[in-house]
Amino acid sequence: MADRGGQPGNKNAEGKRLFAHAIRRAVLADDGKLLRKIADALATKAATGDVPAIKELADRLDGKSVQALEHGGLDGAAAVSVTIAKQDSGA
Repeated sequence: MADRGGQPGNKNAEGKRLFAHAIRRAVLADDGKLLRKIADALATKAATGDVPAIKELADRLDGKSVQALEHGGLDGAAAVSVTIAKQDSGA
């Protein structure tokens, strides 16, 4: 488990990512040929104009878009701006 700067994390989740490990092992086998085939299929689908495929590629290449929200206070009070961004996991 990665160091979380003193945060305890979820001890119940440690070592239970069996499916993720199996998928990773499968797509990386044979020098990553299956992973390249999957990536090629996604790129081909995006090239045909498939919007979800385009979005997935953009999110993977550039990171997810930042969502900005503004909240106006009561009776014209100062507005609060909030920006929500997902931290890049390096995937």
